[in-house]
Amino acid sequence: MSDSQLLSNAPELTVSELSGALKRAIEDQFGHVRLRGEISNYRGPHSSGHCYFSLKDAGARIDAVIWKGTFLRLRTKPQEGLEVIATGRITTFPGKSSYQIVIEQLEPAGLGALMALLEERRKKLAAEGLFDEARKQRLPFLPGVIGIVTSPTGAVIRDILHRLNERFPRHVLVWPVRVQGETSAGEVAAAIRGFNALVPGGPAPRPDLLIVARGGGSLEDLWSFNEEEVLRAAAASEIPLISAIGHETDWTLLDLVADLRAPTPTGAAEKAVPVRAELLADLANLARRHDAAALRLLERRRADLRALVRALPGPENLLATPRQSLDRAGDRLRASLAAGLARRQLALANASRLLARHAPHAEMQRATGRLNNLVFRLGTTRQALVERRRERLVTLSARFDAARRARLALLRNDLRAQQEKSQALAARLAAALAAIVARRRDRLAHGEQLLAAVGHEAVLRRGFVLARDRDGAPLRSVAQAPEGAWLSLQFADGRIAATAGPPLDGAKPRKRSATPRKAKESGQGSLF
Repeated sequence: MSDSQLLSNAPELTVSELSGALKRAIEDQFGHVRLRGEISNYRGPHSSGHCYFSLKDAGARIDAVIWKGTFLRLRTKPQEGLEVIATGRITTFPGKSSYQIVIEQLEPAGLGALMALLEERRKKLAAEGLFDEARKQRLPFLPGVIGIVTSPTGAVIRDILHRLNERFPRHVLVWPVRVQGETSAGEVAAAIRGFNALVPGGPAPRPDLLIVARGGGSLEDLWSFNEEEVLRAAAASEIPLISAIGHETDWTLLDLVADLRAPTPTGAAEKAVPVRAELLADLANLARRHDAAALRLLERRRADLRALVRALPGPENLLATPRQSLDRAGDRLRASLAAGLARRQLALANASRLLARHAPHAEMQRATGRLNNLVFRLGTTRQALVERRRERLVTLSARFDAARRARLALLRNDLRAQQEKSQALAARLAAALAAIVARRRDRLAHGEQLLAAVGHEAVLRRGFVLARDRDGAPLRSVAQAPEGAWLSLQFADGRIAATAGPPLDGAKPRKRSATPRKAKESGQGSLF
């Protein structure tokens, strides 16, 4: 049997069928893997929200993709050059005939990377003043209500409640959160803000003290309490906050931001309230054993559920290829738009060259030629036109001289008439002014006569005397001239001094005022 006959017996496959078969085989064999490598060619999220980059080590590289929904939930975001441990599934992309990993979880590789990231965040927040002692609040001596942020199923909450009841029972509000995992940081920050949002006197009592607690664990387990979202929520809390994360040797950045750090969750309860009484140790031990058994049972059920979920095809698997095809189509569309723009620019340049032939400056050159021809023709007729204009100018000049002389004569006549009118008005004005002056003089003479008639000088000429005191004030009664007072007597022809004697009619003079009233400055006083 020849080679051609052997090949003819092989089934024919389309490219899509072969790609689908390879995709199913790879996904069945590598359904869930954990890869350690360095992030390369990361340029941030794509315009669609998905992330594309590579994971590499010393000998190989593999393409990686993180879908938009997964990227938003990641606690550790990809960074260029960061060594990480990526958890996901291996699949293929038929459009490029390549295989890739679809990442579902991402975490730094090793304790060293986490410690470097932790130290960088600590320096940043310390520079902002979040760790300053001046901004920390004083804990209340005996809080009426205590708010606790922790897992409702762990032993931590039981330890705190036990110690509170043992020392001093208080009203406790528990805000259940996950203390480990991708969503843990957001839940803890939301719980702190939620307690602060409670209104005093509302349906739910507002806590006087907050305790954020978690049991011990590795640095990775406690990483949620190093997230910036949790730290800023704790710094903005108006309610005093105690950090009780892990054991005494464990520490997080929340311990630096909180108003007080407790070595253990139990220690947080001891610092929150004073001692009241001790509870039975057996009851607390049974409660812890019960909670631990319930937690182990719940964890087994959750593990079984996660195994079942992974066996089912999720919506991410169904949309993986169309999503990547859409992103590639978007890239091709941008390239096509750039090429189309270049073609339009070339067509515009050709049109510009065609339009240059009919440009205004070309038309101007042709018009200039026609204008020169007209100028030449105009030069032959210009002399004749100048002669006709000169003759017309002479005629108009003669007409203008005659009109100017007539106008001057008319203006002289008008000026002569105005002068005669002005002289007549001047004569009338002089006569009127003389009449006004005469009337004013008559009124002045009449006033002088009236003043002479009513003035005191005329009265004095009739035989009366004007008496004044030493200050020159006129005296109007006998009371103003006590016996022995100096008097000034004014007659019509002069003044003399006199001394007042006793009254002739026997009347007693009244006592003169200490300050005589000043005479008016008009010059007219009493006649007596």
